Amino acid sequence: MSKKDKVIMNDDVLRLSRDVRCVAPEGELGIISTSDALEKAYNAGLDLVVVAANAKPPVTKIMDYGKYKYQQEKKQKEARKKQAKIDVKEIKFTSKIDQHDVDYKVKHALEFLSKGKHVKFRIFLRGREIPTPQAGFEVINRVWDMVKDYADRDANPKLEGNHINMLVYPKKKN
Repeated sequence: MSKKDKVIMNDDVLRLSRDVRCVAPEGELGIISTSDALEKAYNAGLDLVVVAANAKPPVTKIMDYGKYKYQQEKKQKEARKKQAKIDVKEIKFTSKIDQHDVDYKVKHALEFLSKGKHVKFRIFLRGREIPTPQAGFEVINRVWDMVKDYADRDANPKLEGNHINMLVYPKKKN
């Protein structure tokens, strides 16, 4: 457990301060002694949890901490379920690729796009192609002309090191 996750509760509150501002399930009790607040929590069968330790006096709440923590974890799990996962498929080319091979790979890219996946086209430059990447840009522009009716570009193709990258994603349906 990290220092950030550490929760001050029950007997640890006694070391924090002599008086606390206490909030009970039925409403605010006001500023009372820490031992009185702890006694009220124990009598109710609940925990005394510090909500704001830096306040003067510290703010505490009488609650069922186990239940509270469970509900927080449940909310986080639901939020993760609703989160969209972006699947990126990568298709690789060289700058000296034949047109038939480009057609074949673009056909696969269109299948990925129809399934809602993003596609990253990557052209590898080797040897003498690196200082003159025009042939690679020609290939990637041919690929873009073939997929532009089905996809939108994230950005123009970029030269990054010894390869040219272009990320496309499916067009939004109206």
